[in-house]
Amino acid sequence: MISQFFVLSQRGDNIIFRDYRGEVQKGSAEIFFRKVKFWKGDEGEEAPPVFNLDGVNYVHVKVSGLLFVATMRANVSPSLVLELLQRIERVIKDYLGILNEDSLRKNFVLVYELLEEVIDFCYPQTTSTEVLKSYIFNEPLVVDAGRLPTLGPAAVFMQGSKRMPGTAVTKSVVANEPGGRKREEIFVDVIEKISVTFSSSGYILTSKIDGTIQMKSYLTGNPEIHLALNEDLRIGGSRNSVYDYSDSTGAGAVVLDDCNFHESVHLSGFDMDRTLTLVPSDGEFSVMNYRTTQEFKPPFRINALIEEAGALKADVILKVCAEFLPTITANTITIQMPLPKCTTRVSFELQPGAVGNKTDFREANKKL
Repeated sequence: MISQFFVLSQRGDNIIFRDYRGEVQKGSAEIFFRKVKFWKGDEGEEAPPVFNLDGVNYVHVKVSGLLFVATMRANVSPSLVLELLQRIERVIKDYLGILNEDSLRKNFVLVYELLEEVIDFCYPQTTSTEVLKSYIFNEPLVVDAGRLPTLGPAAVFMQGSKRMPGTAVTKSVVANEPGGRKREEIFVDVIEKISVTFSSSGYILTSKIDGTIQMKSYLTGNPEIHLALNEDLRIGGSRNSVYDYSDSTGAGAVVLDDCNFHESVHLSGFDMDRTLTLVPSDGEFSVMNYRTTQEFKPPFRINALIEEAGALKADVILKVCAEFLPTITANTITIQMPLPKCTTRVSFELQPGAVGNKTDFREANKKL
């Protein structure tokens, strides 16, 4: 199916490389990195996850500053290859605990052993961490969690000095604690991506939440887990569902447009008491994915005031208001504002005392 698989660092260094079919020219990793580094497009400066160059299809995902790439000449489903790359990344993270350049370099023998079992002559075999335990014999060399890179999307908000989610989930699922003790822990994270479009007057035009319930288990014996959700949860979008959106009259009810579950989840008690029953497998996996367009209060409110300052000039006052408690700090937040295509120059003035804020005008796609 795929011809090559390789992992590149932010500098373009080839950390992991496997050539399965020998049908793609040598130096494809360098060609790919140069193309992605200096990508030129109308919509933005970043290369798309799938593109074709000189008859070779390149599919890649970016994780923790690393590029996981697959190449092929055959016409393979891009969604299938993207899913495979994400599962390979997840398996490697389960074994190493921390996924970064340092951990890959220290455990490259283990990573190659994993690839031998995951992909056999270009065809995927299994991406289950639990199944792979029977075939993998190398022990991971654990990297210090204190050397982690910047916070990921699941840790955007910080309360005091505590990171959310906790750094405990960066431990390997196959490595024991010091002294040979087995960790008996399970971690559950709710990760939500909020997309909101504001009008120039501050009104919300569109809003939606894409969420997932992530679970990582360190339990022995595979015990049965019961995960209770909000009892007022309603599932809409299905005419045959007794919890249809149109029939929901409960005040304060959580209404989901649609959702899907992991294959290990049993839904026998879900309709009655909103309880998920599952036997968690080793490693990290998504218990439930959901989407909702129900009206909600966004964590930020944005207002823009635009005034004409001349025939070819305009002043824009952009105000961002946080709608959460002052004790909570939001990091790595980016706000983009599209500008007219005729814009040639932009100057900025930040509010006094705005420490750590940066401004930029990207002329290629006319965004502030």
